[in-house]
Amino acid sequence: MLWVLFLLVAWGSAVVGCTRLCLAAVAAAQPMEAAAGPEPEGRALSLYEAAFLAGGERRVADLALVSMSRERRLLLAHTGWVTVVDPDGRDALERSVIAAIGPRGQSPVPPVRAALAAADPVRALADRLVAAGLAVPAGARANVADAVRQVRLACVVVLATGVTALLMVPPASGPGAALAWFALPLLLTASCLVIARVEVHPYSRWASPAGQQLLGRIDVPPRRPVAQHAGGGADEEHDDGELLTALAVHGTGALPDPALRAALRAHWGH
Repeated sequence: MLWVLFLLVAWGSAVVGCTRLCLAAVAAAQPMEAAAGPEPEGRALSLYEAAFLAGGERRVADLALVSMSRERRLLLAHTGWVTVVDPDGRDALERSVIAAIGPRGQSPVPPVRAALAAADPVRALADRLVAAGLAVPAGARANVADAVRQVRLACVVVLATGVTALLMVPPASGPGAALAWFALPLLLTASCLVIARVEVHPYSRWASPAGQQLLGRIDVPPRRPVAQHAGGGADEEHDDGELLTALAVHGTGALPDPALRAALRAHWGH
């Protein structure tokens, strides 16, 4: 009956992991429920709010860089470098972009994005969305992610201990009883992972359920090349609005310009 010790290990891992996931999910929901009041009918997200809820701090940084680039106040090269054209930022976020690029007026994109993601205006944006019940607090996101990883590890432990225990079962008694006992913790951990995937995954990154609803209302136009107009005009401004909306909601993959995508996807050292 030595295999019973492995069964205790399997049950202990499963119970601890699943309990932690349940507690983390409940803790993540409480501040959002407390902050969220009646849903305002006229509530609309700004582009930076939508970018944060859809992709977090990095998406906000990408949106700021592309927005300033489209207005020809920054130059984004396909090599992954950004150059300041107009050193006067029009708001706190743009001033943070220029400060992140540095006094030389030129820098690789990755360190600029990292500095901007940690800048005060981005943190203030996140705090406002959390206070409004539209975003998940950073601590809650980390707790849920860690709990999901622990349940995955528990599932592996159950499988490993189960296989080991089956090898130790005397042939005379047969593996039936051991299989049945190990099937229960395996079912428990697998069920928790499925539930987490359905109930927690859609909003465990940045947007709360209320934030997801507002994101779903944003009409993102189909991807198409941006029209070029000499000197700019209403059509170009309209195209810029569509491009920035697509970037905020769907990320750099929605950008029609391959050079712009290459600039934002460049790695350190490019």
